[in-house]
Amino acid sequence: MAYYGKCIETVIEQLNKFKPEKDSPEQFLEAASTVLQTLSPQKQEFILEVLSGCLEYQKLLAVVVDAFYVRAGWLCPRADYNLFEVICYLATFQLEELGFQLFCDIVRAQPVDKMHKFLRFFFNPLNLCSWIKDEWSLIYETAHVRENWIDPLMRWQPEVQELIHQLEEAMSNQPPLSKTKAKVTEPKEFNLTVPRPRAIPVPEPVPVVAKSKPIPRSTYQPPKECQLLEMTKRVNRWKAEERLLKANIGEMRCAVPRSRGEPLTQASKKKLPLWFMPRILKTPKLTFYKPNEVPVKLNTAAILREGSLYQRQVEEELQRVDKLVDGAGDFSEFLEWQKKMQAKDREEELTAGECRRLQGKLSREEAILARQHLTQENKQKADQKKEETAELMQQCAERRLQEERSMKELVEQVTEVQKNVKLAQMKLLKGRRQIVQEVIDESRELLQRRAEAAKEEQKRRCELISQLRALETQPTRKGKLVDLTQIPGYGLEGEMSVVELRERLALLKETQRREEEEKRDQIIQGKRARSQELQNMVEQISLCRAAMGRSAALRSVPVVPVAGASGGNKERACLCLLPGGFSLQQHASLLQFSCKSSSHPYYFIRLFSDIRKW
Repeated sequence: MAYYGKCIETVIEQLNKFKPEKDSPEQFLEAASTVLQTLSPQKQEFILEVLSGCLEYQKLLAVVVDAFYVRAGWLCPRADYNLFEVICYLATFQLEELGFQLFCDIVRAQPVDKMHKFLRFFFNPLNLCSWIKDEWSLIYETAHVRENWIDPLMRWQPEVQELIHQLEEAMSNQPPLSKTKAKVTEPKEFNLTVPRPRAIPVPEPVPVVAKSKPIPRSTYQPPKECQLLEMTKRVNRWKAEERLLKANIGEMRCAVPRSRGEPLTQASKKKLPLWFMPRILKTPKLTFYKPNEVPVKLNTAAILREGSLYQRQVEEELQRVDKLVDGAGDFSEFLEWQKKMQAKDREEELTAGECRRLQGKLSREEAILARQHLTQENKQKADQKKEETAELMQQCAERRLQEERSMKELVEQVTEVQKNVKLAQMKLLKGRRQIVQEVIDESRELLQRRAEAAKEEQKRRCELISQLRALETQPTRKGKLVDLTQIPGYGLEGEMSVVELRERLALLKETQRREEEEKRDQIIQGKRARSQELQNMVEQISLCRAAMGRSAALRSVPVVPVAGASGGNKERACLCLLPGGFSLQQHASLLQFSCKSSSHPYYFIRLFSDIRKW
């Protein structure tokens, strides 16, 4: 038992070192054989055989061991994973070669509780014939799995069940661990030196602080600059009020309300105060500018801004005229309707508030009733719970009594069986010892044969390695001739040679250059069109400004009717005041022509209406 127990321990140690991500099984076995050369050839052969088998059938073994940890061995540590793999390999592949007695010795050499759990899980007929068979069939063929692995395991079921029963008895016969009371530590006092009494420290002298300067009064007073600013503001306001008063007293004659064209009479002159007396005004000289000459150089943003301003003013004036034509009037009817609607909304709000108040009262009463109903239901539920707990307590007491009776019966049966088992155990031990001796002799012969076969295999591998190394040392041609006109021939779509690729790249560069030139020409044409539009807009703005200047100048010219002139004489007197000596009809025709040629006709129409008034 100790012989095979040590072998199993060395196999587990080697499996713990194996890492499938980094190591290959062949190299790992070679390294393990070099490490195990100090052992005897029998041990070395047995360990290498088990180790190679575990590595070869690792997927099959992992299926069983992983399921064991999930279903039955959740309390077993993960450090025993390789131990269960080795036992599973021996039971599946080496049970007939080793013999059942040797397998039992190997199992007994391991921890009893772990082996009992694993063997009971692995040799369960339900597990073997159901999911273990299905999982192994996914890796190997179903017929091979059934004939070579599942059927032999099912044939060994009676002996294995007997072994499991023996392990269970060994677990029950193990004496419980004696709980010895731990010695309580007795604390000891520390041998410390007695501290000396501290001396009273000498008081430090109180430092003398120099007197601080008082805070200046200016910090709590506003600065003089604020007062001076307030004074200047008041003086400026007084001056502005005086100037406004003088301007109101010296009002101009044009502010006097009277009928158009009616001269001032003596009665009206008497009624007017001194500041409304008529004055003789000089006619200002009218100056006209040519619209083609732009007085100020404007940038693009200023031109577009001024053009949009004129266009917006024209649209506003047209909208105002349309509203007047449609009959726009005062808002008295709208205000009355608005007051009515507001009063109606107030009444609806009051009614809605009253409804909400009543609904709040109803909801409060409903909440009180619901709370009372809940308290009654809770009381009923509490009574039911109390009755159920009392019934459960009675049932638990009955179950405990039945369990105590069954335990007493089991103890009596076990004591009777133990008396008869000792004689049978002695007979079995004698027969098993003979079988073990025979199996040991057979296993030694088998181990020798396997060692010879392993040596031959090792020689063959060394020969293969030497041949491979000789092939690697042969010289090879590294250089490669490249034909740039040849197509690689990989079978890809659009495959071409390097020369054709260069030609196509040159054609692409030529097309890109042409597209860039076309884009550059389009940008230049767009800039020219934009500059032409801005120039046209500047001309229109200059025409609009000239028209506005003319209309303002004509409004500022006072009408001086000639005494004794009526009808055509009055018209002649007005014509003499027009600039350039043009007649009224000529000015009207000029304005109509400018209106047709301009994009802002509103100002010219307004100017034309002013001329017609004159």
